[in-house]
Amino acid sequence: MVFKKDTVVGTMIFTITLCLLCSFMITGTAGVLKERKLAKKRDELQRYVLMAADIDLGQGNAFRDIFAKSVTPLLINVDTGNVDSDVNVLDFDERMAAINPETSSTPKKDIAKIKTRANDVRVFKVFNDSGALTSVVVPFYGKGLWSMIYGYVAVEPDFNTIKGLVVYEHGETPGIGDFVTDPQWLSLWKGKQLFDADGKFAIRLVKGGAKEGDVHGVDAVSGATMTGRGVQRAMEFWFGVEGFQPFFNQLKASAGQGQSGGAK
Repeated sequence: MVFKKDTVVGTMIFTITLCLLCSFMITGTAGVLKERKLAKKRDELQRYVLMAADIDLGQGNAFRDIFAKSVTPLLINVDTGNVDSDVNVLDFDERMAAINPETSSTPKKDIAKIKTRANDVRVFKVFNDSGALTSVVVPFYGKGLWSMIYGYVAVEPDFNTIKGLVVYEHGETPGIGDFVTDPQWLSLWKGKQLFDADGKFAIRLVKGGAKEGDVHGVDAVSGATMTGRGVQRAMEFWFGVEGFQPFFNQLKASAGQGQSGGAK
């Protein structure tokens, strides 16, 4: 039978074939773009974690090998601190989990003004070449003046001393609130202690600058009080009972350190 494309039937067949071909091309392209987007997110995540842990990223894509060698990513249940090992941790989307009613909850004391919090969150154990734990990196986020501020903080094996801090996303006022990404300001957090001798959260941003020897004080920035306070409150929330406290309590218990230093 000879196919005549200038007939009604021929035109329909040609149109349907063209539509199917286009749909296959779009589907294939979408799949490729999705994988590229996921790969970009994985790379960004690995860089931020290594930066927070104060590890040199190396040249080019060396950070991937450094991450694979030094970092153990975990997905934990925030309420219990227990680890869920049956997921692809690097591709887990915490933001989607935080807005899904089935995978999130509303904080009882929402000092970070996040409204909802994912029940499962990624954390990262960082080890040296000898296999010793050098830090634990956890995410944090909270409301600044205009926007949510997102970052990662690394805590040393005493689970109290800050090793590094990274802020990677915010929408604060340019030239004023964007100090939260200034490396010089972020470096002020290094060596600060999260909790006092009674186990209470003690980090504070100090107007006029923290005094020498103040292990809990970080310099505030004039004119950006609400932005700085947002970072402080976000840290307080995420290291509290509705944040990573259950997880860190488990780490302390396994390390034989008991429940002191922020475990109350």
